[in-house]
Amino acid sequence: MKVCFLAIVTLLGFIRLSAQSSYFQQALQYTIDAELNDKEKAIKGFETIVYKNNSPDTLAFIWFHIWPNAYRNDGTALFQQLKNDPSRKQKLRSGSYGAIDGLLFKANGIECKTAAHPNNAYIDIIKVLLPQSLLPGDSVTITTPFLVKLPAYFSRSGYADGEFMACQWYPKPAVYDNNGWHEMPYLDMGEFYSEYASYKVTITVPAAYVVGATGTLQNKEELEAYKKIGTANYAAQGAQVMKYKPISTAKKTLLYTAAQVPDFAWFADKEFIIQYDTLQLSTGTTVDAFTYYHPKKNTNWVKSVDDVKDAVRKYSQWIGEYPYPVVQAVEGPKNNSSGGMEYPTITLITSPDSNPESLDGVIAHEVGHNWFMSVFGTNEREHPWMDEGLNTYFQFRYEAEKYRTNSIIGKMIPEKLKSLSADEFQRAVYNALLQVAPQTPIETPSANFASSDDYGLTEYIKTAVWMYIIEESIGKEEVDKAFQYYYDHYKFKHPQPEDLKACFEQVTGKKMNLVFNLLNKEGKLI
Repeated sequence: MKVCFLAIVTLLGFIRLSAQSSYFQQALQYTIDAELNDKEKAIKGFETIVYKNNSPDTLAFIWFHIWPNAYRNDGTALFQQLKNDPSRKQKLRSGSYGAIDGLLFKANGIECKTAAHPNNAYIDIIKVLLPQSLLPGDSVTITTPFLVKLPAYFSRSGYADGEFMACQWYPKPAVYDNNGWHEMPYLDMGEFYSEYASYKVTITVPAAYVVGATGTLQNKEELEAYKKIGTANYAAQGAQVMKYKPISTAKKTLLYTAAQVPDFAWFADKEFIIQYDTLQLSTGTTVDAFTYYHPKKNTNWVKSVDDVKDAVRKYSQWIGEYPYPVVQAVEGPKNNSSGGMEYPTITLITSPDSNPESLDGVIAHEVGHNWFMSVFGTNEREHPWMDEGLNTYFQFRYEAEKYRTNSIIGKMIPEKLKSLSADEFQRAVYNALLQVAPQTPIETPSANFASSDDYGLTEYIKTAVWMYIIEESIGKEEVDKAFQYYYDHYKFKHPQPEDLKACFEQVTGKKMNLVFNLLNKEGKLI
């Protein structure tokens, strides 16, 4: 998620996974059938999860996230956080409530008992007690129906102006790793930690809806219609618009599949304009690129597919090749404290459509989360800088190289700076950002921040500055080599801060203790 930082507008070795001797990763396979009731603003679903216990421990229960319950009442951790943060209070309004009901967990066909979380504010977490303990190496098949009432949009999931955003919408096992269970409540300021899984999801909607979702659409006729319309709209670049026409007047059921992803989200709107093109990566791999946006005059979204493609190419060059067959961006409703929210292979963009450069920067950031969230499955709640901050560093590089702009400083950049080389421009930008010095250390769990301003300044800006200190110390080429090494060794895994440090040390041959110790420094880094 990209945060708007209004508060600073006026401011100018050998590395082995086995070195973690207790490292393991659980393996999950989801099959979900979902149907949207657009009149009731609800999703009826049934899911089957094959959960393999790759840990050395015997599991008597599994913690589940039932995140739609975060919207159920004013007493949840989500609402408490919003009410305690002046900058986010304005999100709360009538109709904001939602919930998940109708749960009936079974394990291998046997009904499971459940238990509430001991924290009364965590009603979006439930303990599913297994009828038979799950031994190391064994698997269990867990099923449950569910019914989600979507809230009016204000955080991530919800509905607004005819658009439906199904995010954090299905029952989902918490991560179990060598530090135990990571059950956590849904928060607006604070993201997630998820097991990697494969997904097979059917989505039934009224036929007039255009749907964008994680993964690859398997319905050939529907996919070809999207591509044909999207190709025409991409070629026209707004000169004329071809709209989607449903193949039938009844309901339609779409099948999506995805592998090695930490989550699944989907979006639906009858009025979406589709754009489509392909991009070819340096290895010759072809990726489908879609965008879905609202029909408005003079919208900057007519260039959105090119923005998506440019971001994928740059991040692939700097870090590692984009690993999925499709990449997508969706225009959502304006969010008063966010530029977007990322999911594997698809991202929701909620930043105002103000100018081409700022929209491109937001799209680049959110597409970049396909690396810093999806490829690298870090615990974002404990180490948010490993997701948001590292991604922001690369976003700033993208903006500097392409436009000589910076989305944080914005219009305050003097015109004379835009004549500089990208490296000189970056140096000037970071000299200004060095003055942004929140007291909070970078290595702070997201739930510990009192305000979204402090969270944004620390985890996005201060981390990007920290990365630039490393770049100035070892050079941009060595930074890229270190991240490529990190990609090769930790893609689709759950790396920790010490793993990133070890990658830099292995590539550079230098000890990085001093610079990594800055992660715990209060105030200015230098």
